[in-house]
Amino acid sequence: MRVIESIIKYISYLTAAILALLVVLVVYDATARYLFSSGSTALQELEWHFFDVVILLSIAYTLKANAHVRVDIFYEKFSPKFQLLINIFATLFFILPFSLLIIYIGVGFVEMSFVQNEASSDPGGLKYRWIVKSLMPLAFLMLLLQAFKLLVDDIKRLKSL
Repeated sequence: MRVIESIIKYISYLTAAILALLVVLVVYDATARYLFSSGSTALQELEWHFFDVVILLSIAYTLKANAHVRVDIFYEKFSPKFQLLINIFATLFFILPFSLLIIYIGVGFVEMSFVQNEASSDPGGLKYRWIVKSLMPLAFLMLLLQAFKLLVDDIKRLKSL
């Protein structure tokens, strides 16, 4: 279980660094485009790819940090035991099945992109689109592992109440 948390932690550091690079890239691109009337399709696509990386690699960390979306206005008023039951139910019937589905579909999606040597259809765009697409099943594998770890922790806490 500690291995899962370590992996998620270090990937969150990588994601933070990529986010910083994304900010620099956007500032550079906007400055070049509006002040010097020059732009690059590849640069814009790289921004999209960095944004994809940040979003996809942040999913598991968001769950770990308990910062995911839910209706806190109701959740906060529930007893700790009922909160744990909601967490267990949501993990078993939503997060785990959805993650498995995305991994299953995503692997074929990446494989097709790789076999077709998919690249941008825009002139001057980026090649090797399968690389960024491969983050989808990877991100949901990390989410699956993090959700499983939280499920085990929640069941232990529920038993101790």
